[in-house]
Amino acid sequence: MQNEHIRFFIRLAKMLLVAIFIYLIMKLKEFWLPVLNILFTVLTPFLIAAFIAYLLHPIVEYIHRKGIPRALAILMIYVLFFGGVGYGLYKGIPIILHQLQEMTESLPLLVDTYNGWTKMIHHETAAWPKEMHKRVETIILEVEALVGLWLTKAVAGAKHLLNSAMVFLLVPFIAFYMLKDIEQMKRIAWQLTPKKWRSEGVEFLKDVDKSLGGYIRGQLFVCCLIGGLAALAFRIAGMDYPLLLGFIIGATNVIPYFGPIIGAVPAALLAATVSVKMLLIVLAIIFLLQFLEGNILSPFIVGKSLHIHPLIIMFSLFLGGEVAGVVGMIVAVPIVAVLKAALLHAKEHFGTH
Repeated sequence: MQNEHIRFFIRLAKMLLVAIFIYLIMKLKEFWLPVLNILFTVLTPFLIAAFIAYLLHPIVEYIHRKGIPRALAILMIYVLFFGGVGYGLYKGIPIILHQLQEMTESLPLLVDTYNGWTKMIHHETAAWPKEMHKRVETIILEVEALVGLWLTKAVAGAKHLLNSAMVFLLVPFIAFYMLKDIEQMKRIAWQLTPKKWRSEGVEFLKDVDKSLGGYIRGQLFVCCLIGGLAALAFRIAGMDYPLLLGFIIGATNVIPYFGPIIGAVPAALLAATVSVKMLLIVLAIIFLLQFLEGNILSPFIVGKSLHIHPLIIMFSLFLGGEVAGVVGMIVAVPIVAVLKAALLHAKEHFGTH
């Protein structure tokens, strides 16, 4: 019994030390946060290049196993991947910019329509009890503030991306050398890893790649497919800005559960300014696309490779959104998948010692 009390106080002391350490780190963030920002800026192109290399590596390995030299296999994939992406950007960006300019020019109409909606809501709720009427007005103001915050973040992110365009031109070259010298990089990592952790480390990376790799590649493919189908369907329906709206729906679809809702809002708002009929058509298109994605595409292409409970995924999305906005929501699920694999391996490793 005495030993149990001692172990309890030891655990409590450890927890207090960790809490104090975290508190001190947060108090000193004005010193280490600028350094961290610089480090993140420098590492960003390398992280993007590593992500691209990770996506392309299985295809390169497949071609290389067919007897084609690795450098030639990488060159072939580069021509297809970056050539396709470059051609898509060359053709798509002018159209998207043109549609974005048209949307900007039609903003007064959108604002007038929105003001008409708010006046109608205000008029319809005027006869309600004072507290309920005030609550409706509060909700409208909160929604306006939220949309304004998201737009501000989106504009800031776009400006940062344009300012870093020259840096991102290095990404293809970095990714090429990562793919070319991946075996050498593996050997270096193997040598730097302590011997007692090597076998566990290899198994850990295999488990992460098995679940996370299939999820990421499948999710990106599904997002591109859904975005393309949305743009095509909007164009057939006669909706304005079909490519821009399709791009938004495809890009936001990478966020589980909440992504389709976020992507549907701009299309629904624009359709509502045209007519009720167009709004119903757009909502029907979005519903059919999500039915197709949820019941056919994702189960067959993405599958349930992560084996993570939906509640954990939702919690991670909320947490990621609070910490880093949309980017946090995008990376939340992959981070949780890695943490899950790490916890399972730690449990297995420490449970046997």
